[in-house]
Amino acid sequence: MFKGSFVALVTPMNPDGEVDYVGLKKLVEFHVENGTHGLVSVGTTGESATLPFEEHIEVVKKTVEYAKNAIPVIAGSGANSTSEAIFLSKQLANTGIAGFLSVVPYYNKPQQKGMVAHFEAIADATDLPVLLYNVPGRTVADMLPETVAELAKHKNIVGLKDATGDMERLKQTQALVPDDFLLLSGDDLTSCEFLCNGGHGVISVTANIVPAEMAKMCESAAAGDFAEAKRIDQSVAAFHEALFIEPNPVLPKWVLYKMGLIDSAFLRLPLILPELQSKKVIEDVMRATGITING
Repeated sequence: MFKGSFVALVTPMNPDGEVDYVGLKKLVEFHVENGTHGLVSVGTTGESATLPFEEHIEVVKKTVEYAKNAIPVIAGSGANSTSEAIFLSKQLANTGIAGFLSVVPYYNKPQQKGMVAHFEAIADATDLPVLLYNVPGRTVADMLPETVAELAKHKNIVGLKDATGDMERLKQTQALVPDDFLLLSGDDLTSCEFLCNGGHGVISVTANIVPAEMAKMCESAAAGDFAEAKRIDQSVAAFHEALFIEPNPVLPKWVLYKMGLIDSAFLRLPLILPELQSKKVIEDVMRATGITING
């Protein structure tokens, strides 16, 4: 269902702060043309934290519209309030999405049993598949493998985006969940290793910039050609690091702007444009990988 390379899609914005739907359409078409296997709309990389519900829902709807059923769209629907996550999931359910990505509640640091209750309540409120998202570097709270295994018993909870970058954690989770429970890497730096150790795919920030390469890496790993997967990964590895020297999605937006794929690198406060030194670093990576810099 959700295997291969899914891009954690940025939400392009005009200099006045409004969503740039022309730019969004261009990005969706770019990914369809370059073999991306699916899109995640309005996740963390899509600036979900600063999009109000109405705008969040509209961006997801437009992403589905622009994808034209060529590739599936997963909607970010997480919140640190269970009632808000349920409300958002219900509002998004009839937009044509293929499923949800729901993050571990941030800031309020729920207990493991609290996480189980939170995600079960969300999954009970929809008939669509739900992917869990564990990113303790952002949420502080860490969903343990035993908790994932408990949640995997729910018929609507089909997989996990694991952004820990910990291969031992992957092995622990694999030992506890059914074979058909999807395990997706949310950490670009270790994504190839994750795939080579039995992961089913990635939800990638790097794929915003080099979608064809990330898709081919996933396809090679799925076919058992780990040498080719590692070769491709090495060719884009500089992006795995450089894109994160400032908070995501600051630099992905800057690169897409310099590629001419969006007209503005605007971000909503409290995020701002990258520092001059960061621009130099990422543009050096672009040159080194043969990506043309506009302007």
